[in-house]
This record gives sequence, C-alpha cells and structure tokens, in this order.
Amino acid sequence: MITYSLEYDWTPDEATEILMAEAYGKITEERETGVAGYYHLPEDSKLLNTEIRAYAASNPLIMDCDTIAVIGIGGSSLGTKAVDAMLRHKTPGLKRLVFLENPDPVDISQKFATIEKEKTLFIVVSKSGSTIETMSIFKAAISHFALDLDEKEKSRVIVVTDEGSVLCHFADYHGVKAYTIPDNVGGRFSVLSAVGLVPLTLAGYDTCSILQGAADMVARFFGRREKHIEKKAAFLATHWETYRMNVLFSYSTCLENFTKWYVQLLGESLGKRNRSGEPIGLTPIGQIGSIDQHSFLQLIMEGPRDKSVTFLKISDFENDLQIPDISLKHIEKTDYINAHTFNELINAECDATHQSIVEEGIPVDSITLDKIGERNIGELIVYYELLTSLMGAMLDINTYDQPGVERGKNILMKTFEKDK
Repeated sequence: MITYSLEYDWTPDEATEILMAEAYGKITEERETGVAGYYHLPEDSKLLNTEIRAYAASNPLIMDCDTIAVIGIGGSSLGTKAVDAMLRHKTPGLKRLVFLENPDPVDISQKFATIEKEKTLFIVVSKSGSTIETMSIFKAAISHFALDLDEKEKSRVIVVTDEGSVLCHFADYHGVKAYTIPDNVGGRFSVLSAVGLVPLTLAGYDTCSILQGAADMVARFFGRREKHIEKKAAFLATHWETYRMNVLFSYSTCLENFTKWYVQLLGESLGKRNRSGEPIGLTPIGQIGSIDQHSFLQLIMEGPRDKSVTFLKISDFENDLQIPDISLKHIEKTDYINAHTFNELINAECDATHQSIVEEGIPVDSITLDKIGERNIGELIVYYELLTSLMGAMLDINTYDQPGVERGKNILMKTFEKDK
C-alpha cells in the first residue's frame, strides 16, 4: 500500500479547476488515441511476460547463466536499474545484473573484468537501434568476449529495440532474439515494456506483480479515484515560476536509482519550450535521506524560496537491525537512540526534516510505502508517469519529445564525421 499526502496551503481556484479538467481530458484522449502508449503497458505487457518466460525455459544458455549484462543508457537502463535496486535485497536466487551504460573506458574495463562470458547473457537495449554509446559498448563487448554471432553464441545475445530499427535488422540478419518496443512509448516511459521486462524477468523478478500494481493504479486513476495526482500536478504546473525546483527526498539507499529515474522522467519531459516558444520547466532534483540532510538541506531551509519538496519513505524496512545499547565515553549524548532500530532512526529523521521544512513555509508533499514490494513499485512508476503527463498537458507542451537532447546528438555525429 502507498499513502499520498499533499500538504500545500493551497486550494485550486476556478481557473485551475478548469485547467485540471482539461489536462485530465487530454491525457484520457492520449490514452484512447494511442498518442502515448505507456498507459496500456501494464496490461499489454502481461502477454510479453509470458513469452519471455517461455523463451528462457527453452534456452539452456539462459537457464545456466548467472549474470545478465544490460547494455543501454538513459531510458534504456534507468528504470530497470531502479527496480533492481529496490527489490534485490529481498529477492533470493536472482541472476546478477551488470549495467553497461557510460562510455567511460575505466568503468567499462572494470565491469568487463567481472564478467565471465560462459555464464553471461548480453541484452542490448536501444529504442532507435543506433544509440552511439550503446552500440559502441556493444562493439567493445563483441571484441572483448570474442562473441561469434553467426554460431551458437547468437543465443547469448538479446536485443530490445523498435520494430524496423537498424538494430532490429541486425538481429534478423544474425538470427538473434529480438523484442520490440511499441512505437508510441518513449524511452523514459518504457520500463514496463520489453526494456525493463526482459532483463528483470530473466533475472528472476516477479514482474507479473509489478505489472499488476501498475495496472491497478491506471485503473484507479482513470476511474477518478486518485485525484490527488491532478491536484499535485496543478500546484507544480501553476507555481513553477515561483517554485522552479522539485526536490525528491528519498529515505532509503535502495531508492537512489529510482530517484535518478524520476530526474530523467521530469527533466526530459517537462524542460522545453511551450507551444508559444517560451522556455519553461520544473527542475527535478534527487536527494537521499538521511545523507543529504547533511548538505543540501541547508540550501532548502535557508536558501532561495524556489523549491518544493516531496518526501518518499518506507514505513517498514522489514529489517530489525538495532542500534546497540552501548554508552561510549565522552559521546554519551548520543545514548538517547540506544536500543532503537535503524528503521526507527531513519524514519524519525525523515519526519523531523519534513516538520522543519513545513515550519519554514516550504511546499511539501509525501509518499509513504508501507514496505518495498513489487506491486508498490509498479504503482509508484505509473504514479510519476501520470503526474508527468498531467503537468505536460497543463504547461501546454509536447511531453514526449526531446529536441534539446537530439540537438546534442547531431553535433556529436558531425564532430566525428569531420575526421573521416
């Protein structure tokens, strides 16, 4: 179960109520017309999930491997990494996931050194099929591990890409297994498609439950039973010029990669020019409690009043690790916490920070997971996707393109073409 709490001292006026109704109508139309396909992934991907499991059962190499190397970047890896980080500590018997994302030669070399070819499945993820970082690392893997894609080792590679992409044609040519991404699903919205399901399912996760949690949220939202999402979107969209940044303060180390996914989702979706050509955008910032209480919190509390804060916490970590009832000479002032659990400590820190920020008059909302679990994760993913789409509709932008990112890619291509 997830509890959502809006603590804004704000009530939508008549114009904002109209804006909310129009935004809901717009994303309902997006869903019905297929402008954005992520709304349907929780249901549509259930069949895909069955297909992935059947393929794994028929492929001895997959059954025998203990490592899955995911080659992808941005939307092709962030969501998968987030789910893996949240669930790995409580899911026994998993295959190891290694993420090859950044074209950093040191990072690539170090990760290659941890991979044993005979026990590894390589999954190459690129929606366009020609992502330069991904294809360059894939080439490096082919060379380093002497992968012979024309022989039996072609079953050691799976690709996830758009239907008809150059990577899809590559897979057809070599007889490599390929899964496709729906055309109307952008990379940052794709974790519940083959992008996330293929590596997560093959690693051993209960992706059926993740999809069910997401499907339940979609059904409740379009059944008008989650209207708090509309109100939060309206507050952020109508106040973005005052509160230009939204800080997601996540109180668990296992939420760090989810926080990075959130930064990509909001940043790439909402940071752009509106249909009138005006640059707009809410800047997402990801922080981890209680670590960043000792740094960034100072800026929130006494810096410019240009930030709203969302607290994301877990009520029950399902771990009873205690702080020993030990008194250390000269450090007795810390004894007040003795014999309490670390679960109690981190959540008390979250609550104290939350209260201090509220007392400063800073806009706050909170999201509380009763515990980490597959259904909660599926719900949380869709919650943020719906929030993003609603805000995009309210800000009068195209939520699903990324022209600023594409411009940099074109400059990179021209830079290397000059050398030829």
